[in-house]
Amino acid sequence: MPPHLHPDYFATHFRDAERPEQWPPSFAILTAYQPTGSTWDQQTNESADAELKSYLESQNLPHWRLTGFSPESGHAEPGWAVSIDFLTACEIGRMFVQDAIYFVKNGSLYVSLCDPEHRLLNSVGPFWERLSDI
Repeated sequence: MPPHLHPDYFATHFRDAERPEQWPPSFAILTAYQPTGSTWDQQTNESADAELKSYLESQNLPHWRLTGFSPESGHAEPGWAVSIDFLTACEIGRMFVQDAIYFVKNGSLYVSLCDPEHRLLNSVGPFWERLSDI
């Protein structure tokens, strides 16, 4: 495991409330909720999430709800699957004060820090094995 990435990033699973008609071959998973190690109240998290959704819509970026969660602790964070490239995903992550983003490419799930000096696709495993319906 890369030294800069929190171990929880490698244990995350996902639930989808809505599915695209066809999954794109690659997409990012973004959230605007509190970054790892921070604590925000629910109103701040929800406001940041609404701002992210509004931004994605203003940029005409195809997106759908995808929630990351820990099967162990039950902690969950709503996010957005977004049909964009890796570098754009990292930039949007930075805009919304995130430490890291997930990226799915050809069915493989990766995690990367948003910081330009540490952007690297770190393998998490097969995405489809971590996806369940809500």
